[in-house]
Amino acid sequence: MKKIIAMEDLDCANCAAKMERNIAQIEGVKNCNINFMLQKMTLELDDENYTEILQKIKATVKKVEPDCRLKI
Repeated sequence: MKKIIAMEDLDCANCAAKMERNIAQIEGVKNCNINFMLQKMTLELDDENYTEILQKIKATVKKVEPDCRLKI
């Protein structure tokens, strides 16, 4: 499954790169690309356990940049 998620209050390109690396390591995530300028995350995920994977992604985003929100 491919999903594009808008992001809000992503303030730092370095933080976006950290998020991208950490999210790519989550089991079930096939690919993650974060475009800092457009404030968008493009994900390729396994269809199984979608909700669980999404919760892990949200936690990773908050850990790297607490003010950043995903518009899902």
